[in-house]
Amino acid sequence: MQQQKLAIGVLSQQSGCNIQTIRHYESIGLLPPPKRTDGNHRLYSDYHINLLVFIRRGRELGFSIEDIRELFELSENPDASCEKASAIAKRHLEKIKKDKASLSALEKELSAMINACPNEKNATCSIIEALCTETTKERT
Repeated sequence: MQQQKLAIGVLSQQSGCNIQTIRHYESIGLLPPPKRTDGNHRLYSDYHINLLVFIRRGRELGFSIEDIRELFELSENPDASCEKASAIAKRHLEKIKKDKASLSALEKELSAMINACPNEKNATCSIIEALCTETTKERT
């Protein structure tokens, strides 16, 4: 079976990644450089499409570039245990849970600020006052 030779625009459409993102992934070594024509135009293959879909899906799930790099390296060895991939996913899930807790606390604080605001003059605005005042938590 012959590999497709795709221009970057076609690769972008087929992978769902924009052209700047594709070039960025190449520049950081996440996407291997494609073959080039005599005119120095990039020619991508199905391998590049599959890798970009993998990267895009990983980014949609919030994985870091380094996690995606590691997961892809693991995917290249189908006989390896998935224990390391599981550890990466678990670590990411713990980060999401921590971020979720922080966002929940932030939501409560902002809601309290909004509910306490008399909606009158700026001089009595509790939102502006809260932004001008350090909390004990920030000073420690």
